[in-house]
Formats: sequence, structure tokens, C-alpha cells
Amino acid sequence: MTGAWNDFNDAPDQTRPKPEERLTLDDLKERLHGRLREVLFHLLPNGKIRNGKFVVGDVHGNKGDSLSVELSGAKIGMWHDFATGDGGDILSLWGAVHGLDVRHRFPDIVSAVHEWLGTAARPLPKGKAEESEDLGPHSAKWDYLNAQGDLIACVYRYDTPSGKEFRPWDVKARKRRAPEPRPLYNQPGIASANSVVLVEGEKCADAMIALGICATTAMNGANAPVDKTDWSPLYGKHVMIWPDHDEAGKHYADAVVGKLRTLGVASISILILPEDKPEGWDVADAVRDGMDVPAFLASAPRMTIPPASALPAFSVGHLLDDGSPMPDDIIAPRVLTPGGLLVLGGAPKVGKTDFLLCWLAHMAAGLPFLGMCPAKPLKIFFFQAEIGYHYLRERLQQINFDPRFLPLVRQNLIITPQVRMLLDEKGVEMVREAILRHFDPRLLDIIAIDPLRNVYDGEGENDNTAMLTFLQDRVERLRFLVNPDLGIILAHHTKKISKKMLEDDPFQGLSGAGSLRSFYSTGMILFRPDEQQSLRQLMFELRNGEGIPHRWVDKVGGRWREMEQHSERLVNKDYGQRLDNERRRRHDVILQLLFDEGRRGALYTPSQFCQAFENKAGLGGNHSIRDRIDVLATKGYVKFNKDNAAKSKYGVMCVEGMEVPTGEETVDPDTGEISNDMRPLLPTHFKQPGNGAILPVENPSVWVYPEEEAA
Repeated sequence: MTGAWNDFNDAPDQTRPKPEERLTLDDLKERLHGRLREVLFHLLPNGKIRNGKFVVGDVHGNKGDSLSVELSGAKIGMWHDFATGDGGDILSLWGAVHGLDVRHRFPDIVSAVHEWLGTAARPLPKGKAEESEDLGPHSAKWDYLNAQGDLIACVYRYDTPSGKEFRPWDVKARKRRAPEPRPLYNQPGIASANSVVLVEGEKCADAMIALGICATTAMNGANAPVDKTDWSPLYGKHVMIWPDHDEAGKHYADAVVGKLRTLGVASISILILPEDKPEGWDVADAVRDGMDVPAFLASAPRMTIPPASALPAFSVGHLLDDGSPMPDDIIAPRVLTPGGLLVLGGAPKVGKTDFLLCWLAHMAAGLPFLGMCPAKPLKIFFFQAEIGYHYLRERLQQINFDPRFLPLVRQNLIITPQVRMLLDEKGVEMVREAILRHFDPRLLDIIAIDPLRNVYDGEGENDNTAMLTFLQDRVERLRFLVNPDLGIILAHHTKKISKKMLEDDPFQGLSGAGSLRSFYSTGMILFRPDEQQSLRQLMFELRNGEGIPHRWVDKVGGRWREMEQHSERLVNKDYGQRLDNERRRRHDVILQLLFDEGRRGALYTPSQFCQAFENKAGLGGNHSIRDRIDVLATKGYVKFNKDNAAKSKYGVMCVEGMEVPTGEETVDPDTGEISNDMRPLLPTHFKQPGNGAILPVENPSVWVYPEEEAA
């Protein structure tokens, strides 16, 4: 892109506005009479020529012949409507067609005729109303032409006691309004140029054009409605935006860039203006100050914006022959690459925020952290929405910083105290403004957000469509508005990761994993296998580089450290023991429930038991309970009685020593207490360990455990 701006003196000649042509009212009528048939068909396209006269139904253009216009002779241009009795000259007809009263809106009629003829209105003779009753005569006028040089619209400037006012005129519609869509200024110049400077306002554009530099502006400058402007003339052009030196200018540049990125421009950049310039400083001021504008454009710093609509496609030959150096990692090895998105996930209370604080502090100091190395001391904006100011400073003061590098951390890491806001459209702008108060956006390396759920403005974190929309419209837009090459780190929570998920795919535990994993360049998960221990596992998923082995980490002596390999074996052993203990607990709970429920007279088939105790007594869901019953039945702890359940494959479940009420009661002669008589519930069938078949029990009175029998 830079090469396209080396020499603006080679730019093609620009189309300049023609000197204004001033006409008297008589001259104006004469012009209209000379093109009378063209004028009439322009005003009333349904009219016809009949017997040397122009006839039409009425001033509204309806078909008919009640209204006639003289086409020649002494009365040329005079009209009369026989149905209403109205009539007058050609100017009054122009007003009647457009609903303009000739007595009160005559200046508007004259102005409209001038615009249609492509001439500038001169002040009216003494005694007539001024050009505009409320604004006075215009002080400047700019013509908007299409690429072929045809007039599309005009913009008038009026200097009033309350300040300058601008009024557009739509030539085609013959109305005082902006055309739809609004055209760009200097389209003939744009058509023949390769590079275009986009400025704010026609005055600035003319200042550039006078220097031989192709420039344009949207109608109404920084206040132009971006979505109502036709930006298509910039297709394929190298566009540099020169905003005014104020907040409105920044907003204007951002809004325009968001539109141009999708329109196939060759390149986009925003000129970064000198900080010592006064508020509101613009192109016209630069020219007035005697600045060498072409040299400034060629050498001034700028922010280059990648076009979004340019679908990248390269031949294999091009890719094989490209020997250019790879871009430097923001955090090596390929943990965070330029323009990358990293998601750090973890369960609540696993230590994500503390981990992130220490990690970012190391990156700000340019120091490695658990094998992750920054390319340099990084400038980081940490947008956190969880820890209040006083508790944030307490945490930071407890971190064991290396005093030699503390000055870099103090300078390069900016952190927000807890904020209660969503990262919606307004939130994106607030974060951007906060960043710009502390950093030059060109130098910012990382934006970190913790936690995502506190600022998420979508419908639900597990709604993949809503999550993808948030990532594109909020996170990516924030990056684009600040610096497209910076990296983003999002801290996010995971669902509870089971042992099976840990073995199969731990990153599926991220809430909204479907969209997140398709969008991020790096995933990281901090996982604690044993809640009773501090040791954690750090897992990586890289899109832009080779895989990184999982690491075992812990915080020791105020610092996060990578632990030795034997720590993994220790954790796995403890984790296995915990799983065994949990299995034994569920084993005991199920057997005890069957025993107790039986004494109450409640008997269950396996399906009935799963439904009755789902998510109760710590047994988990339906499938989890069913799996545990199958294991208990295979090992002989649970057997079945099918005496009263002939239609059931299993019958009701029973356990060793189980009793059920007989339906009879016994009264204690000493105390008078009434108790139910009980009888044993003996199994009739059991589950064969090998094939799971349900077979009859040989001796119901003897409880046999297959495992013990095999031993």
C-alpha cells in the first residue's frame, strides 16, 4: 500500500467545478423556452403534443387534455387548466407541478430550475424574496457529478448568525434533499485515479484537489450516514482516510472503514495525525499552514486495515515460492499469533483469574511463563469484570514480582477494576475509548477479557449461533477498531469435565464449544483432576502450530511453576482412587435403598428405580444409575424376583437379606406397639456375567456371588 502513495504529483488532473453562471429571470425563462418540449416531458411525462400544443390531464400528470401549454408564438410557455381555471408562465407551471406556491416559494422554484439547467442562481431583482427566506443567500456551492460528469446533486453552504448550515439539492428529484443513495464528491477524478484520499467536507476535498491529489468526501462530512452513501466508486482503489483531529473524526473514520472493508477496495488505511495539532485540525488547515501535504501523505504513520471482502486465494505455486519470513509470534511457540484469538477455559475456582494475572504480568515484562515466551515486553489492556478495585490491588500486591522487571509491568499492563456492563455495541466503544486513553493503538499487543460470561450479550453461551455472532460483532469489531493485528485472550468457564471427556476431548467442555473452537486460534484449559489438591493440568489446542504437550502446574511460593512428571502419576493415582471410592459409595447407596424401600413395601424394576432416584442421593442421571445397576447385577449384588412380574424381563430387584411386609400386623403385649410382619424376598433369577442372560436361580435360599464362585 505504501508504494501507492509515494508521489501524488503524478495524480491525474481532477475535475474542477465550473465558474458559476448567473442568469436573470428573463434569461432563465428564455433557457426554458429554448428547451420547452424537453422541460414539459420532464415535468409531465404523460403529456402529448396535439395541434401545436402540449396537453395533459392536470398538474399532477394524469392523462387527459384539460391542461394545455403554448409551444410557440408570443405566448410560448403559458399554460391554462380549463378544469380549474389555473394558469400562468413556465415558472409557475414548474411550481404547480412540485406543489410550490409561486407567491411564497418562488425562490425555491427559481433555485430548482437553475439546478435542472446546471447553472447557479443569482440574487433575484430588488423587491423579490431572497434566495432562501430563512438562511439568506448561500456563501458556497459544490456540485456532485457522476463519473461521466453529469450533475447529480448540489450542496449549498449558508453562513447564519448561529453558524454555518448546509443544504443539499437532489437534481433528479428536484427537491431540497440529499439523493438516495448519497453520492461521493469528485467522482470524475476518482474514476481516473488509483489512490484516493477520503476527507471530511467539500472544502477539504477541494484543498487536496488544488494540489493535484485525488480526494473525495461523503455528503455532509463526518455527519454523513454511512449506510446511505454510495461508496461503490471506491471499488478497487487504494483509500486513505484523513479524519479531522477530533473525536468526531475518529468515529467517522471507524464507521467508514467498517463499510469499505466489505466493498472490494484495494487497500484501506487511516492517517495518524500529529498529536500536537489543535482540536479540529483538518486538511484545509494543513494547506493553509503551508504543510508539504504530498510528502506528509507519503511518510506519515498510518493504520492499515485489511479488507474483509477480499477473498484470499493463491495458487500452490505462489505459496510454495513465498519465502518471506513468518510473522513474529506475540507469545511463542504459536500460543498467540498476530490477529489470533486465545480462549483460556477452566471450571469455577480453578484459579483462572490468578493464573491470567500472573501470566499477563510476565508478558508485560517480556518474561517467559510456563514455557510461553513473549516476543518483547508486551503492551496489554486487561478488561476484567469480576474483581473489585480493592481486592484487585490486594491480589496484585501479593504477586511476587521480580523487582528488576516491575517498572515494565507497571507501565505495560493496564487493568480495569470490576465493571458491570455488557460488551454490546455501546460497550465496544467504551472499551475502545478506555484503551485509547492509555495506549497508542498501533503499539497495543493484547486485549484480555475476563470472564466472557460477565460481558456476553448473546442469548445463551451454549447457543452456537449467538456465540458466533458475539465473537464476530463484538470481539472482532473491538480488535478491528483498535488494531487488527493485536491478539485477544478470553477467559471462559468450562462445564464439569468428566474422566471420559478428559480422555476423549477436554476442549469440548467449553461452554459454546462449537462456535469457540471453530473461531479461536488457540484453546487452553486449566483443569484440577483432584479437588483436594492444588496441582493442575494445563492443556493446549493450537490451530497455527504444532501441538504443545500438556503440562502439570501449581502455584508454589507465590509463583506458578511447572511440576515434574512424577506429579502426573501421583495425581492420576489419587484420581483413580477417588473414582474407586465414588463407585463403592454408589454401590452401597443403591443396595441400601433397595433394602430400605423393600421394608416399606416399595419394590422396583431397574427402569422404575432409575426414574425414581434420578439425580437423588448423589447417584447422577438415569443412564448413570442404570450402568451401575448392570454392574451390580453382573457381580451378583442385585438379583431379581419375577413371581409377580411375568411381563417384565427382569422382575423386581432384590438384595441379600431383603424383607418385605406380609400385610399382617403384630401387637407387642408389653408396649402395645403395632409392627408389620415381614418375610424374606428371595430371588428367582440372576444375570449371567458372560452374556447378560437372565437365568433361574438354582437355590433361592443360598445367595451366590459370581466373582467369589469363580475365585
